[in-house]
Amino acid sequence: MYDKLLPELREAFARLPEFHLPEDLEKARRNPMPEYQPSPEVIISDHTITGAGGQPMLVRIYQPASRDSSQRPAVLWIHGGGYVMGHPGYDDNLCRDFVLAAGCVVVSPDYRLAPEHPYPAGLEDCYSALVWMTESAKELSIDLRRVAIGGASAGGGLTAALALLARDRGGPSICFQMPLYPMIDDGNTTPSSYEITDARVWNRENNIAAWKMYLGDLEGADVPPYAAPSRAAELAGLPPTYTCVGQLDPFRDETIEYVARLARAGVDVEFHLYPGCYHAFEHADPNAETSQRCRNEYVQAMARALR
Repeated sequence: MYDKLLPELREAFARLPEFHLPEDLEKARRNPMPEYQPSPEVIISDHTITGAGGQPMLVRIYQPASRDSSQRPAVLWIHGGGYVMGHPGYDDNLCRDFVLAAGCVVVSPDYRLAPEHPYPAGLEDCYSALVWMTESAKELSIDLRRVAIGGASAGGGLTAALALLARDRGGPSICFQMPLYPMIDDGNTTPSSYEITDARVWNRENNIAAWKMYLGDLEGADVPPYAAPSRAAELAGLPPTYTCVGQLDPFRDETIEYVARLARAGVDVEFHLYPGCYHAFEHADPNAETSQRCRNEYVQAMARALR
């Protein structure tokens, strides 16, 4: 894999530690969050809401510092982590950038994680957060015509699942979805799912382990499309979509197939494939030119969609 990497990504890639699931899960959950670079134009606050099943759930809210009477677009941003780790705080800088670029409100839920809470706990928590966000539109100054959802990796999988769930439950209304390099196929049968075995990045071994933890006792035909969106029989009626993936990502082929199926279903979709790039490369090596370009492209895509 190393010889296929984009040259500018090789130095940082070589320093990445190996990571194996499930044995390294608790260690990974303790990884420090990136240092937040505050902006005087963005206010961050934490709130506790009622999640699925009446359980309390933290949501982190990012808002423009300038308070006026105008209604703003909103984004429900879902953090990644293979359905088994992560926290909204890992994406503080990214959510800040969404606020700065789009003038939007961002709500990020601290949804329950597997294996302690397998499917559908995390998805139902995200749906509860979406409902809460839209029902709090007056307090948050949200324009309900401009509500988007997004996330990366498992957050992208939850985004795709949430779009299906909101469509099939008749709301809340979503104007745009951004499932970045989404984790949507539990089958692990695509060529790219076999290609990536290097333990320094998200690979076949970790993906199989994470899906087992997320699905619990579900397997085979019992796995619903809301758990693994690649299983959805019908994608018509989903919101306009932006997604991207690295060419060296195990999710490459499932993402490409998802994009093709969206297009065939009449859904407007924009897709970017980054050659020589691995899973979540823009977070692992944020200073690389291709990382900055990738991140800027999806931040600006969100801003365009919300205008």
